[in-house]
Amino acid sequence: MSGAELRLIHSAFRTNWIAPAGPDIAAFEAEMCAYTGAPHAVALSSGTAAIHLALILCGVTPGDEVLCSSFTFAGSAFPIRYCGATPVFVDSDERSWNMDPALLEQAIKARSAAGRMPKACIVVHLYGGPADMDPIADLCRSHGIALIEDAAESLGSRYKGRLTGTIAPLGVLSFNGNKVITTSGGGMLLGVSKDQIERARFLATQARDPASHYEHTQVGYNYRMSNVCACIGRGQLKVVEQRVARRREIFAWYRKRLGTVDGVGFMPEPSWARGNRWLTCITLDPSRVKRTPEQLRAALEAENIEARALWKPMHLQPVFAGCPSFAGGASERLFQTGLCLPSGTAMTDSGLERVWKALSEAVKS
Repeated sequence: MSGAELRLIHSAFRTNWIAPAGPDIAAFEAEMCAYTGAPHAVALSSGTAAIHLALILCGVTPGDEVLCSSFTFAGSAFPIRYCGATPVFVDSDERSWNMDPALLEQAIKARSAAGRMPKACIVVHLYGGPADMDPIADLCRSHGIALIEDAAESLGSRYKGRLTGTIAPLGVLSFNGNKVITTSGGGMLLGVSKDQIERARFLATQARDPASHYEHTQVGYNYRMSNVCACIGRGQLKVVEQRVARRREIFAWYRKRLGTVDGVGFMPEPSWARGNRWLTCITLDPSRVKRTPEQLRAALEAENIEARALWKPMHLQPVFAGCPSFAGGASERLFQTGLCLPSGTAMTDSGLERVWKALSEAVKS
C-alpha cells in the first residue's frame, strides 16, 4: 500500500459511500485518464470483464472469430467464448515474446481466404513488455478488424513513448492483487470514443434503462467496480511510477547476478519498448543448464520461495482444443524453458538475496 488508501477508505466510510456507487469511482476514472492520456475510462470488476465489454462494443457475436495472442493468461481469451465466438490464436515472436505481426498477417489472410474474416483482435502486452503495435494496428486497420489492447500486465509500460492501453481504440487494464497496482480485484476499460465507454458503463450496470422502475431492453452485466475498491485504486495510482521503477530495479538486480550463470536468459526488451517488468522472466537453455524449469521451481518451493512456469500457450490448452491457431513454435519453447521469479515491489534486498542464493545453488547443482 502507498499509505494514501486508508485515508480515502475512511472518507468513504465516513460519508457512507460503501455500495458499488460513489464519487471515488468517477475520480479514479478521471485520474487514470490523466495519468495515461486516455480520453475516457470506465472502472470495472476485473480486466476480464473489460475484455468482454470491449468485444461487445466491437460487435462480436456468436459465430464470429477473434484473433488473440496465444502466449497469455486464459483471461485474455475466455471472454471470446462468453460472446459465443471462436478464438484464433496467433503465436509470439522471439524478439518481444508478444504477438508476431508476420504470423498475424498469415492468420488474417488464411481466415479471409476461408471466408472467415475475424471481427476483432486482442493483442496482449505480455509480462509488462509491449507488443510491436504499429504493424499490428496497420494490419487490423487495413482489414477492418477492431483492435483491443490487453494491457492487464503492462500498466506503466511504454511503446515508442506511448503508454500501453492507449494505442488501440480500446485498452484493458487489470488491478488484480498481483498487478503493479491493485484495487484488491478490479479492472478498467480505456477508450477513445465517449459513446463506446458510456455504452460499456451502461452494460456494466445491468443495462438499466432510464425509468423510475427497473426497465431492461438489453442484457446487462454486474461488472462495475465498488467505491471502496476505487478508493484503493486512487491511493495506488499515486505511486504507479515508483512501482514501475522498483520492478525494473528488481529485474536489473536479477539480471546482474543471474546473467553470469551460463545458459540463463531473460525476457528481451526491444528498442521501441520500455516495459514495467511486471514479472522477471528467465529461460534455461537445456543444453547448458542441468535443471529443468520445473525442477528449479520445485527447488525454490522447498525453500518457501514461489516461482511459476511461463504461461502455457492458449493453443495448447484443452479448453480451446480445435480452435484455429497460427503457431511458429516460440511460445511452446518459452513455456518449456521459462520461469517467472518473485518480483513484487514489496521485496526487500535481503529477500532478493535469499532468492538469489537458492537460485544459484539450484541452477548449478
